[in-house]
Amino acid sequence: MNLSLCPDSSPSFLNFFDLSIAPPLLFYVYIPILLISLFFGSYVWSKSKEDPSTKYLAFITLSFGGWILLILFQWVAAYLEVVHLAWQLLVIPEILIYIFAVCFCYTYLYKKDINYPIRYGFSLIYVVAVTLIPTSLNITSFDLINCEGVIGVLWYAIYIFELICLVLIFVIAFESYYRSSNSYNRKRTILLPLGLIFFIGIFWISNYFGELTKTYEINLIGPIGMILFLMILSYMIISLNTFNIKIIGTQAIVIGVWFLVFALLFIQRIEFIRLLTVATLIMLFVIGYFLIKSVKREIEAKERIEKLAGELQTANEGQANLIHIINHQIKGYLAKARNIFSELLSEPSYGPVSDTTKPMLEEGFNSLTEGVNFVTDFLTASNIEKGTFVYDMQSIDFKKIVTEVSEKQKEMAKEKNLSLELAVADGDYGMKGDANQLGQAVRNLIDNSIKYTPKGEVKIQMSKVKDKILLKIEDTGVGISSELKPRLFTKGGKGKDSIKLNVNSTGFGLSFVKDVVEAHKGRVWAESLGVNKGSTFYLELPVAAQVSSTNSTAVK
Repeated sequence: MNLSLCPDSSPSFLNFFDLSIAPPLLFYVYIPILLISLFFGSYVWSKSKEDPSTKYLAFITLSFGGWILLILFQWVAAYLEVVHLAWQLLVIPEILIYIFAVCFCYTYLYKKDINYPIRYGFSLIYVVAVTLIPTSLNITSFDLINCEGVIGVLWYAIYIFELICLVLIFVIAFESYYRSSNSYNRKRTILLPLGLIFFIGIFWISNYFGELTKTYEINLIGPIGMILFLMILSYMIISLNTFNIKIIGTQAIVIGVWFLVFALLFIQRIEFIRLLTVATLIMLFVIGYFLIKSVKREIEAKERIEKLAGELQTANEGQANLIHIINHQIKGYLAKARNIFSELLSEPSYGPVSDTTKPMLEEGFNSLTEGVNFVTDFLTASNIEKGTFVYDMQSIDFKKIVTEVSEKQKEMAKEKNLSLELAVADGDYGMKGDANQLGQAVRNLIDNSIKYTPKGEVKIQMSKVKDKILLKIEDTGVGISSELKPRLFTKGGKGKDSIKLNVNSTGFGLSFVKDVVEAHKGRVWAESLGVNKGSTFYLELPVAAQVSSTNSTAVK
């Protein structure tokens, strides 16, 4: 295939390019910005793929990279046909940059993807533009003397569309800012659109006025907007933890310096090399200052962490001693006192208990029973958390466990004038598990519903669905707020008003249930329509639940 040379070109580089006809700053501006933007976009995408906005950021940088490559071909390709093709294909990345910029702004601020009508609208505009690439509406003619294309009506429509995209970004940002209720959201609502407007605004101005004046060196200013955009994004990542990325600054700085030095190799005139070397040196001084400052902060942070680690070790040793004391001393005292009350209530050789004294003894017995149960739960939860708890896995009848626990809890419900009903569907509820810990978990769930139900009823239902045992505990109590739901089964996870209904609330009970159930390969969850609308707790266990052996350690 024979290609025609541009009149002012000589394919001196790789027999395809003529670097001598390029503006002196072409490579120094385009190559570093191209490489830095591609690195930045791919880095953010690799570190935070779960964020929908990162895919659009990656698409922006890829489209921008494609645009720069086509521009480079327009400037330095030596053959007419290649330059002409580059002029025609420029439509493809040009439109995508603006479409993806709008999508990026929307998904970042609203944390959801663009809806389908807007997607279809953008897709239609893009398909129409791409379809018109080989027509005179795109490039009306080609200037063979200057080796340049003459744009058609399509490009003026594209410039109008790009202005509309700028307005859309402004509208999206304004609406998001108006809806934001805190300073953090408002700060990121301002910064991101500002960076995007800098980027595609400068990009639009340089492209439009470069075409308007036919002075295409103006296009060299356009990519600078990308650097401003990436600087703002870097600040947001470091200061606002955008995209949940902790470290990027040092890598970006070092790689940016590499690219800047690499670009110097393409400058041929000595006066420009000296000028750009001075500019690069100044940038290195600025970068070095911030890098040294960053390293200093890292060292100070490391020293603080080491100090805190020592303090934490001391605290852990103190906690271990405290747990030992609770286990061997306090638990023993409580259990002994409870046994004394139990003996007195059973009316042995000590003589009958008067009607006036008996309620006090019962109150003391119940209180000490609660204390023993709390200490037992606390110690068990602590051992589970450390991974040292051993489950006694045996063949058990889960139906029997639930029935016995429910019968004992009826007395507690009766004291609060609550109705407690148990309904068990027919079936075999045999399984492998630790009877004591599962019984304690069931007791905690029922106990929780009773304590947080001021009036009404508690319904307990148990059924078998295929190879799963499902326990359902439904109450007419205070319900669960949307704020409490995410931390309900976590350590210390209790509502701000829990203490008003349950003075002994610790927030450990449901966390203990979750640990025990998960150790038996099951799951536990809660549902509620909201505050004062009741709650429903579900406990699901596999029929063949086991931890792997009789002496197994629970894994959280």
